[in-house]
Order: sequence, then structure tokens, then C-alpha cells
Amino acid sequence: MRVLIVGGGTAGWMTAAALAHKLAGTGVSIRLVESAEIGTVGVGEATVPHIRHFNASLGFDEADFMSRTEATFKLGIEFCDWGCIGDRYIHPFGAFGQDIGGVPFHHHWVRARRAGLVPPGLDSMSLPVQAARAGRFGHPSPDPASLYSTYSYAYQFDAGLYAAYLSAFAQARGVVRTEGKVAGVRLRPDGFVNHVVMADGQEIAADLFIDCSGFRGLLIEQALHTGYEDWTRWLPCDRAVAVPCPNAGPVTPYTRATARMAGWMWRIPLQHRAGNGHVYCSGFIDDDAAEQALLDQLESPTSSTPRRLRFTTGKRRRQWVGNCVAIGLSAGFLEPLESTSIHLIQLGIGRLLDLFPAPGGWDPLDAAEFNRLMDLEYERVRDFIILHYVATQRDDTAFWHHCRTMALPDSLATKMDLFRERGVVVTYRDGMFLEPSWLAVYLGQNILPDRVDPRAGLVPDAEISRHMAAEAERCRRAAAVMPLHGDVLARYRQGMAS
Repeated sequence: MRVLIVGGGTAGWMTAAALAHKLAGTGVSIRLVESAEIGTVGVGEATVPHIRHFNASLGFDEADFMSRTEATFKLGIEFCDWGCIGDRYIHPFGAFGQDIGGVPFHHHWVRARRAGLVPPGLDSMSLPVQAARAGRFGHPSPDPASLYSTYSYAYQFDAGLYAAYLSAFAQARGVVRTEGKVAGVRLRPDGFVNHVVMADGQEIAADLFIDCSGFRGLLIEQALHTGYEDWTRWLPCDRAVAVPCPNAGPVTPYTRATARMAGWMWRIPLQHRAGNGHVYCSGFIDDDAAEQALLDQLESPTSSTPRRLRFTTGKRRRQWVGNCVAIGLSAGFLEPLESTSIHLIQLGIGRLLDLFPAPGGWDPLDAAEFNRLMDLEYERVRDFIILHYVATQRDDTAFWHHCRTMALPDSLATKMDLFRERGVVVTYRDGMFLEPSWLAVYLGQNILPDRVDPRAGLVPDAEISRHMAAEAERCRRAAAVMPLHGDVLARYRQGMAS
């Protein structure tokens, strides 16, 4: 079985590294073609906890990986000004409180909030939020009885350095890298891809082609004309500008997303710099004004020229067609609000390995199942991102009025109706965002249910007030004894230097 990966960057080299490691000894040969002249998007620098499992599955040492990618730890994402101007909450990688009497914690919290027994916001009820606010980090405990087992973490890293790290790993395991541009794609009579034609005239044939060519979709779209589902009616932002700058002050263990007049801005702190960007809708602000708005709020002078990007949110109608599988931006794009880009790459790789074609045979059921599962994942991530825009009370600009009043996909409308009506959080077997994630956004952006579980009313006010105060104090004390985030990073660096 010959595999050809078209395109490098994070998607291409994650795919190459995983396939080389997982398929070692099976007789599968892997080749990757990329051109140094073609830049990568490279703004996917913030991740979700699933990346830890990907790295661990390849045997990466965390300290080595973090040193080589200038990575920091990430306990969650801080959202500023999303519900109302002045609002601030963190979506953590962890739980809020503990169930009381078999009733989910948030039902008790909502009842206490309505009775004035607790302050607004769930931040005090989460250990990772308390730690993030205090600039602290500690690895979770494997002991399920420990409060330190109630959270996870991810990384913030330099995407270009991560791709280089993966490239060295993959090539050491037999992946052959070919430098050059793909000038054309040749199909077989049955519609399968036969070979690609390089700019120098070289023809490269393979049995399985993996399209990691980014927005262009050289194989999946330009050659196979798969079609694209445009989701801009729900996610109207279509442009971004990105620029790094030196860090000013301590490196925080969280990413920040701040809502602005026609979109939002990100800040991702790495060891050697901060990544900054402005995602916006060109129908409500022009490119020059969007770039200037980003530059005006930087914490230090820029360290390179701002890069502008254009995109259309959505996904390919099919991500596996014939003998071609699209992974990464060639498969679809959902704006980086919840750091899901690399996770969707990881999911695509995992599904491909689960359904990897047998030598000499192509079962269309494999492609159909891959497409079904990836459609579910993209749609459920889409709904969660849309939630941030519609769960708002802002009406200060035309953009936010549009977001607050737009029609929703039925799948999200049903979820929101169930929560507003009686506090039900809809979760699924497939889908990366679990109940605490939905609660963080609902309650962080002032969406309270009309009714809660009636059993929550059986707990006396005085008792629930004591319980909430004790829970907040327990989280505060646990966070206070965790090491400073900067000290943990320094120990990692010292360990690598020694």
C-alpha cells in the first residue's frame, strides 16, 4: 500500500507521524510532498486536551515536546465581553462542583443564584478556573477521589515548530519527504486518483491519497469537485489578521478570546511570544480597520508583519471520496474560537486509521462511515461555536444584533430550548464538548433555565449556601498550593538543559 500525503504543515505532518507509527511493519509506504514556497496558515496554536493523547500515543516526552515547540500549559479559555460588555468567564477543561443528592450541581447553583445565595458566575466553583486566574498549574491526579482529578489540560504551542517536530519524527520512521509544488492531478477512469504531477514534471502515483493542502483542496475539491457546505449564515466571520508580539508579564495558563465590535480577538501565550489575532466579518468592518484594531490592543510592539487570511466556514460535502481523504483545512474550516482545528485533524487521522483500506480492495462502506462520523463531529463543533454568538445580550453594534437575532440550525435550537426550559444539557457519545463546556458558555453568558430539577428545592437555603461557600473555598485552597505556571515551565527547561 502506497500512501501519498499532499501538503505539510500541522495536518500533513500529524498524519504522516501517526500513520508511520501506527502502521509500522505493515508494508505501508508513506510519502509527503510539500513546497517551502507555499506558506501554511499556522495559527492553530491553542489546543484542547485530546492533543495530549495524540502525543502520548506516539511516545512523545512532554518536557521535550514543550521545549521544542515553546509550549505552555492551558487550563481553559477566557471569554471577555461575550454575554455583555464587562462579562468575563473561563471555559475550563474540568468540572463545576459536585452533584448533591443525585441532582446535577448546576441545578442547585442556578436555584441558589436566583435566590441571591451565590455571586454571578461559576468561576469560583472550578479548580482549573481558580488556578488559571492565579497563574498556577499542576498535573491532574490519577486518584478519582482527589479534587485534582477533576480537570484536564492542553497546550499552547508554536504550530510551525510542532510541524517541524512531527516531521523529524515521521522521517526517522521512514516517511519520505519530497520538496515541490503539485501542478496537476490525474484521475483514473473510475474517478479514483491515479497520480499527481509535480511542477518539475515528475509523476507520483499512490494507492491512497491524503489531501492536506489547506483551503485550496487540491485533490478533494479542485480534482474531485466534492462540493462545500457553506456555514456563513450561522458563522458570519470570514476574515482574520494574525501577528505575534513579545510577552509582557507572566505567561498565563489559558487562552483569551475577547469579543469586539465585528468579531473577536485571540491572545495565545507561548514561552517565547504571544500569538494575537482578530477574527471578523468583512460585512461589518473593513480589513484596514480590523488590522488597526488588533494592533491598537497589543501588549508590546509586533515582532513580524501582520498576516491576513480569508476563509469560508463550513466543510466538504464528503471528506473521503474514492481513494482520497481530506484532513485539516482541506476538509473544512471552523474558526478557532474553541481551539478545535488541531482536534479535527486528530479526529480525521483516528477515523482513517480505524477504517484504513485493505490492500487491493476499496469498500465504499468505509468511506461512507468516515464521512458520517466526521459530519457529526463538524456539526457538533459548529453548534458549540455558534452558541457563543447567539447566547449574547449585546446589541451595541450591527454585528452583534445580527448574531443575537439570526436563525439557528435546528440541532442547536433544540439544545438551547431544552436548557432554557429546564436546565437540560444535551450531550452525545460522539462530540468533543461535554456538559461542563456547555454550562460554562450558557451560564457564563447569562443564559439561565426557567426551571430546575424540583429535587434541588428540597435542600434548605442555609444548607445550599454553606455548600456553595465550602466548594468555592475548597477550589481556592487547592489552587493556592499549586506551583506557579512559570515555575513549572522553568523546571521543564532546566531539565532539558541538564
